[in-house]
Amino acid sequence: MRIRTILAILVVAISISACGDKEEEKKLPIQELKPVEKSPLQAYGYILDDYIVQRDTVKSGDSFGKILFESHVDYGTIQQISDTIKEVFDTRRIQVGKPYVLLKSKDTTETAQVFIYEKNKEDYVVVDFQDDITAAEKSHPVTIVEREVSGIINSNLSSTFDELDTNVLVAYKMADIYAWTIDFFKLQAGDRFKVIYEERYVNDSIAAGIGRIKASVFEHKGRPVYAYLFEHDSLPGGSDYFDEKGDNLRRAFLKGPLKFNRVSSRYNLKRRIKYYGYKVRPHKGTDFAGAIGTPILATADGTVTKSERRGGNGNYVKIRHNGTYETQYLHMQKRIARVGDFVRQGEVIGTIGMTGNTGGPHVCYRFWKNGRQVDPFKEDLPASEPLAEDLKPIYDSIMQPLEKQLERISFPEDDTDVDASTTQQEQDL
Repeated sequence: MRIRTILAILVVAISISACGDKEEEKKLPIQELKPVEKSPLQAYGYILDDYIVQRDTVKSGDSFGKILFESHVDYGTIQQISDTIKEVFDTRRIQVGKPYVLLKSKDTTETAQVFIYEKNKEDYVVVDFQDDITAAEKSHPVTIVEREVSGIINSNLSSTFDELDTNVLVAYKMADIYAWTIDFFKLQAGDRFKVIYEERYVNDSIAAGIGRIKASVFEHKGRPVYAYLFEHDSLPGGSDYFDEKGDNLRRAFLKGPLKFNRVSSRYNLKRRIKYYGYKVRPHKGTDFAGAIGTPILATADGTVTKSERRGGNGNYVKIRHNGTYETQYLHMQKRIARVGDFVRQGEVIGTIGMTGNTGGPHVCYRFWKNGRQVDPFKEDLPASEPLAEDLKPIYDSIMQPLEKQLERISFPEDDTDVDASTTQQEQDL
């Protein structure tokens, strides 16, 4: 009997406790779940949710007018748009393969109101004709990331960068920097380099190419050549590369008129040619081989004195650099520079062709000193001006930290046996 009584009391206690818990639960405040508000999707300075968004690329046969007309813009309006914005954006120059975006009205007509043209990964043009007609050049946000790389040449520069899984554009930029001091067609196995450079990213994720090379050292035939970027308003073009002593890496003249020079025939006053019965036919120029259409560069600043087609020279351009030196570029496919133009060193003045007397595509580069043709490879050509004394303290403050950074970069292990008999061979980049 006593056991039954105790059990009854326990059951009543548990029931009371359970009721108490339920009472407590009822007293807890009920929290309302609020819907999460989405931020409006924005791009190019517009709220995209306000429009029908069409993304596409320019296809063969497309034109600015065709694209807009197919999006219900009449020809009169298209012409008015083109005329109004021509100072900012030439609508005739849209290129096949370039991306574009149309923002269309959210109504039954779905008429285009904004045309956005991507010039490249960074820059774009916005043409807005919703109310007034406007056009503006804009750029995506760009993030710059500093990178370091080092390598040892086993065959050529481009393959070395492939092995390092590094953008080959870094190699091309290095070739530009050292164009006056190192012949990149005569690299030796065992040559090595270190580079500090920048990579550019759009919106932190889309690779947008290689930026500046800030510093580098290239050891060629055991001799290190340093290059440090120095930017200052007093420098031509705003920047240049100098070595650890503040000497300019540039020379007054490039070694040749191509980005990557390959000599196919040298200056030779005693040359004999089979076609002419092995008679002596002096060759007063230096031939640089290249594919048809390869850009030809001015080897120094100067004024174009001739740009014409004549006889065996074919299409050619001649440049006066100062009272002492002139250069001439023969057999062009196309002449870009015109008489009276002032051209800068490295500027494209034409393209390689086969006009005039020539057996293959090349540019014959002729070098004149005091009115007489000479061999530029045997001339002691002037160097560019060294860094001004008053700029050296500023330069040193930039160069010295970069110098220490280069020292901290190690070279990769060279585990490739090099055949000494091949080290003197010319290597193609």
